[in-house]
Amino acid sequence: MSDDILVYIPALRAYARALCRSSLDGDDLVQETLLRAIEHARQYQPGTNMRAWLFTIMRNRFFTNCKKSARERTGAADCASLVPQVKPDQEWHMQATELHDALNKMPVHYREAIILVGALGETYIDAALILDCDIGTIKSRVNRARGILRKALEPTL
Repeated sequence: MSDDILVYIPALRAYARALCRSSLDGDDLVQETLLRAIEHARQYQPGTNMRAWLFTIMRNRFFTNCKKSARERTGAADCASLVPQVKPDQEWHMQATELHDALNKMPVHYREAIILVGALGETYIDAALILDCDIGTIKSRVNRARGILRKALEPTL
């Protein structure tokens, strides 16, 4: 078993996300685990199962955090947690409809580029291969498409 701590980070992240049921909280738990492991590195015995040692630290940190959060009191009446965090559905629906209309009015070559790069997360290189054009052309089309969307949606912002 390797004593390189970096090898175990993907497994730690997967376990933390399973425990926390949230990727952000899971990443925080991994960071706490690694910090705790570095702080107590002198207690680790080389040649033993580092993965099990790290998972034990993580599990203990998770349960400690659960106990701590159960003891913490929520804020007073003016607490930010009482303020609604999600806008009403109607506004989201209207914004989505306006965005959809703006995309449909856009020339097809701009629309393809902005959807590939902006919505689907393709790289400029991959989008250029998909659309069979130069990377500079993709960059230009995406930039122009963003401008068209900005201009079309500006009055509603």
